[in-house]
Amino acid sequence: MIKIKEAVIVEGKYDKIKLSSIIDGLIIETRGFRIFKDERQMALIRRMAETRGLLILTDSDSAGFLIRHHLMSAIPEKYIKHAYIPDVLGKERRKVKGSKEGKLGVEGVSKQQILEALDRAGVLCEEESVSQWEIPAAVRKIEKADLFRDGLTGGENSAQNRRLLLEYLSLPEHLATNALLKVLNSMMTYEEYGVLVEKLLK
Repeated sequence: MIKIKEAVIVEGKYDKIKLSSIIDGLIIETRGFRIFKDERQMALIRRMAETRGLLILTDSDSAGFLIRHHLMSAIPEKYIKHAYIPDVLGKERRKVKGSKEGKLGVEGVSKQQILEALDRAGVLCEEESVSQWEIPAAVRKIEKADLFRDGLTGGENSAQNRRLLLEYLSLPEHLATNALLKVLNSMMTYEEYGVLVEKLLK
């Protein structure tokens, strides 16, 4: 079992059951879209954010990102870390039908994929000598201009190039540009990013 100090936010009870077998920590359900109207649950999440911080681990489909963005709009960014599971096509065994987008949710992906998502989020590290996402300020960081230059945003083949990068890094397709930058800067140096882009896109 892995100890996590942040309160982990998941969508439903089956996600919570899956995560409970992997981590030792507080896991809170949004109960799907009910979080949009459940003021008491949101008050609890806000309180946990302020006292111990949050780790948001929702599904990688559109619904999961909608819930994630709702939480981000209600809680200051300084209290939040993000873990993203990869896009994996399939259907959970307990379900008769798969999700609308045909992707596995948190409950359906492997333990290893969850551990990798937690590692990328920086919650498996014992020391937090630097910010939750960032490498030290003296080091050159990956910026939006780099993504544009490398054909990952704003260009004719950007969507295709970005999809290649996200698939290679096992990140979800709905990841916004700002979130992608945070994840990239938490995973690699600018130089490593350059090598990866050269390998995948050049």
